[in-house]
Amino acid sequence: MTMSSTTDSITVLTGMYAAEAEYFAAEGPDEASFDLLAPFFAPDVVLHQADSLPYGGTWRGHSGMTQFFRAMGAAWESFDMAEQEFLAAGETAVVLTQVRARARATGRELSFPILQAITVKDGRITEVRPFYWDTRVIADACAAPRATG
Repeated sequence: MTMSSTTDSITVLTGMYAAEAEYFAAEGPDEASFDLLAPFFAPDVVLHQADSLPYGGTWRGHSGMTQFFRAMGAAWESFDMAEQEFLAAGETAVVLTQVRARARATGRELSFPILQAITVKDGRITEVRPFYWDTRVIADACAAPRATG
């Protein structure tokens, strides 16, 4: 790992996280544009989310990322990346984020960690692998209340 690749990845990631915060600050999933985030992601980016999440699956390219961010925006009323720690940086960066979020479907507020392994090449993110402590709690918070009767 060179100092240049470390600096480049941190610059890319801090820019992306700022754009992501702006995206999620919009008033709903269709109010923000992926254009805020596109400069930080390679055209062939791959995002791997745990299948058990409401926005789970593998998302590919800018069109996949557009769909992913809409799904995230539909799931969360707020999504604040309260604290971030860069545990490693370079072509592969590891970022620990403490999230505070409020689910749209239930209004439930959660605080949880996400550990992300992120690959940055040529100044753009090419792959993201987030790891959640408890995907079931997140999925339950985001699930629409079931009708009783």
